Amino acid sequence: MYRTVYGSEPMCEHARGAQWGYEPHNGPAVWGRLDPAYETCSLGGEQSPIDLSRARSARVDAVEFAYRPSRSTVENTGHSIQVNPEPGNGIVVGAVRFELEQFHFHHDAEHTIDGVRLPLELHLVHRSEAGSLVVVGVLFREGPANRALAPVWSCLPAAAAAPRAVPDTVDLPALVPEVRSSWRYSGSLTTPPCTEGVAWIVLTEPLTLSAGQIEAFAAIFPNNYRPVQPLGERDLVRG
Repeated sequence: MYRTVYGSEPMCEHARGAQWGYEPHNGPAVWGRLDPAYETCSLGGEQSPIDLSRARSARVDAVEFAYRPSRSTVENTGHSIQVNPEPGNGIVVGAVRFELEQFHFHHDAEHTIDGVRLPLELHLVHRSEAGSLVVVGVLFREGPANRALAPVWSCLPAAAAAPRAVPDTVDLPALVPEVRSSWRYSGSLTTPPCTEGVAWIVLTEPLTLSAGQIEAFAAIFPNNYRPVQPLGERDLVRG
């Protein structure tokens, strides 16, 4: 996960630690041993992602999406493709507003559903004024091309570099499925330093990407997902 302010230098939560990645020598299995700052990746008890199964049905606070078509920048962070929308987009949960800071993608999907892994997952990262994090996860299956992501896919950066402008506005409202039911649980960042205390909202309705769109991302990041972590004593609800 990364924290970026539109129009300024990117602020990476993991920037000062050891180099990590998704290969055997620096991948998820060894993150906790690469740097003392990453020990939560190994020792934490509320890690993400998880398998979304055996959820308890419950009433949950509605999520109000205050998104609009927005100009954005796109960058290859070395770990994912990240999009940084202009300020003014966010969500409201339980009367608290969380600003959308950035969104990025994982291939394959990080969360699984009853053990099934879809080809791509989008993480919309939001932060409150008090600093609390809410990540909204959107899963993708193969199907019709995703028109909302077409401007981003038209300029996917193949190598790590400074952010550059997306040529057209990104239709952020179209990145949210019409069905707003979700799984919710308390988890962590899915990349080093694996900080816990992150509120996860994973929407149950997947969107689609074409085979070509999936292949274009996979050509840059063949594998940038963390395997699922134990749920432990946490409460997983669906509402």
